[in-house]
Amino acid sequence: MPKRAATGDVPAGGPFKALPPGLPDRLRPLLDDIVEEVVQAIRTEIPEYERPMDDAYTQGVHRGVDHALRGFLERMARPDTGWEPVQETYRRIGRGEAEEGRSLDSFQSALRLGARVTWRRVNALVDAGRLPRHALGAIGEALFLHLDEMAAATTAGYTEARLHAAGELRQRRARLVDLLTADPPASAEAIADLAQAARWTVPRAVAVVVVDHAPRAGAEPIVPPEFLARFDVQPAVLVVPDPEGPGRGRAVAGALHGMRGAMGPTVALREGARSLRWAAEALELVRRGVLADAGAGTGIVRCQDHLSTLLLSRDNALLDAMAELRLRPLEQVRPPQRERLAETLLSWLQSGRGVAEVAARLAVHPQTVRYRMRQLDELFGDLLHDPAARFEMQLALRARVLRQGSARGEHGGPPP
Repeated sequence: MPKRAATGDVPAGGPFKALPPGLPDRLRPLLDDIVEEVVQAIRTEIPEYERPMDDAYTQGVHRGVDHALRGFLERMARPDTGWEPVQETYRRIGRGEAEEGRSLDSFQSALRLGARVTWRRVNALVDAGRLPRHALGAIGEALFLHLDEMAAATTAGYTEARLHAAGELRQRRARLVDLLTADPPASAEAIADLAQAARWTVPRAVAVVVVDHAPRAGAEPIVPPEFLARFDVQPAVLVVPDPEGPGRGRAVAGALHGMRGAMGPTVALREGARSLRWAAEALELVRRGVLADAGAGTGIVRCQDHLSTLLLSRDNALLDAMAELRLRPLEQVRPPQRERLAETLLSWLQSGRGVAEVAARLAVHPQTVRYRMRQLDELFGDLLHDPAARFEMQLALRARVLRQGSARGEHGGPPP
């Protein structure tokens, strides 16, 4: 017995081979009427295709329907003919819909509606005796197979175009990140042109975020569409438009939750390089343990909250010279006592030189503070009453604390 397909009595090779000979010749004279009926139904029932004043668009719909039905008759007449040329046509249609920025829903609805109208006409022809009734099942199966394959080819072309467009858009937005953080800065015209191509609304101000992120396929954070991001570099870079706007801080923290990073200051559009530089310096201080790592908690480190720390971390040699000049008297005492005196002196300078406040800060008795201050007075003498010397002492002591925090981060402190 001949081998049959899995569906009923349809032979191997598909439903088109089950159609009786001569059937396409009976349908061909009726094709123009069926095309007109399908086009009218599509324009009436699918709003996206109702453009009475657009002749070019109407002709395009007419050509699409005509092509689909003639392709169907061609497959009926020559079932062994390859499907690839027709498939490529519908791939092209799918790509065109994507390039026009339209959803594929309307086109797919039009395909289904065209199949229903055609099937209704075929049934009417059978009822009128113009087509053999025994062929109705095979015609229906062939028609809806043709529909499924057209829809699949259109979807494939649409998806291919969307992925291609998304890749191009991604590349443009990555180039825009580079342009906004370039040093020297790019021209406003160049930024505006690329921003338009990247579908990015140009803001008045930006802030740059740098993030420790190990690139892994499919593991990029999802950021708001108005942000620009490059997660293919290390550290990753995020450009936040109008960072002082409502909800911006929460959006950044939410997108980068669990990551370690730093946010540079808000700057004018063409000064992104400065925001990037500060953010990179702050991230390095986070890695060294100088700044607290907020990335695993509620957000990221913001440069504007640590300006003095950033300033004191810019030139270690200059700070060493200042410490040598202003803190040299502390070298006269033993290390344990030296640390206690340095801590007391910094608290005294920061608190307006009030003994009670220093005691509260250090959690010691006021008498202990007075004792230590007598020792400091013996060591520093009149320098404790010189405003310029006190200012430089405070800078040097603050830098000393930051360095101690950095050392703890690098040797047994929080892991980088």
